[in-house]
Amino acid sequence: MNAIPTRSALLFATGALLLPVAMSMAPTLAEAQERPARADTVVAPTPDPLDDGPHVYWQTPTTAIVFYLCDRSLAYQEFEAKDTLRFNGFCTDTAQTYVIPVEAPAIEPHLYEEVSKMFAVSDIEGQYDDFVSLLKAAGIIDEKLHWSWGDGHLVLNGDIFDRGAHVTECLWLLYRLEQEARQVGGRVHVMLGNHESMVLRRDIRYVHEKYTGGIVRAARINYTDLFGPDMELGRWLRTKHTAIRLNDVLFVHGGMPPRLAANGVSLDEINQLARETIDYRSYEIAFDEELRKYYGETDEGPFWYRGYHRTQPGLYPQATLAQVDSILETYSSRAVVVGHTGVMEITSLYGGKVFGIDVPLDILGSFQGLLWKGDRFFRVTGDGTIEPL
Repeated sequence: MNAIPTRSALLFATGALLLPVAMSMAPTLAEAQERPARADTVVAPTPDPLDDGPHVYWQTPTTAIVFYLCDRSLAYQEFEAKDTLRFNGFCTDTAQTYVIPVEAPAIEPHLYEEVSKMFAVSDIEGQYDDFVSLLKAAGIIDEKLHWSWGDGHLVLNGDIFDRGAHVTECLWLLYRLEQEARQVGGRVHVMLGNHESMVLRRDIRYVHEKYTGGIVRAARINYTDLFGPDMELGRWLRTKHTAIRLNDVLFVHGGMPPRLAANGVSLDEINQLARETIDYRSYEIAFDEELRKYYGETDEGPFWYRGYHRTQPGLYPQATLAQVDSILETYSSRAVVVGHTGVMEITSLYGGKVFGIDVPLDILGSFQGLLWKGDRFFRVTGDGTIEPL
């Protein structure tokens, strides 16, 4: 069922009185209903450097407020929806149709078997154009940015947030691709990295100034509240995992610390802990030893661990091959894929048992992806070149 606006689009000049929105800003209901459900194009970074949205606030279980910062002013519409919220973008994304179930997103499995092919990318940090370019080059999406990888599994191995200026666009692209992939037997796995964890726990030290100087100032909404539990992107992110296994390949953002494997902590327990504590206040973590390690920047948690790459002085040495083997055995895996710690190109470590995939966009000029197909691993460069690992 299509959502029905209960109020016409409104425009707030920042700090000014309520004004009606210009017709070019918000289409009429009739115009919106005439548009096809599947758009030819999707939202892309906009000319105005501060434009942002949409953000969807579930005011009640069936009432949503959709809002943008558009042309440096706040625009919003209210919608009633019985089972599906469907609306056409009303900023610079008018070609895009958003389809959002009223029911909160379900928690997907963290274990999958018989996956035919996988493609993993990490640490895109709001760099929308470069992310899209890699997905096109790898054949994951088509020229109109729709899913074209059949029953394949795309893994975003954490850190979609922060530093870059197009985090919102990246999130909505993945939100839609997740829907499209599922319809044809594929999957998109959006995983929590340390930057997702930080934003959801109200730590905004790395947030791009576009947001703090734009929508945050105009809407007078804290940046982290844009991803709160009553926001659509927020409730979606709160269903995501910290660690998953596809076939016998383990994915975790920072790394699986040896202490977790040695203590027999299961993947389900690791994921459940994040979901149960992601909204904890800082003081709730400060006085809990296990949570300090789990979320800590210098301790042995899955978000920040760097022990596959180097020693952390005063904390732990670089992981030994025996420790890596123990981790893989504990989690029934042949290899673990990690982001977080930068490598000059996608790199095989420990004899093909660890793969580092956080590459430097500013140096390479493009992202890279890790492809698994036919029981082999490959590096996919920004121009689509496939290189065996």
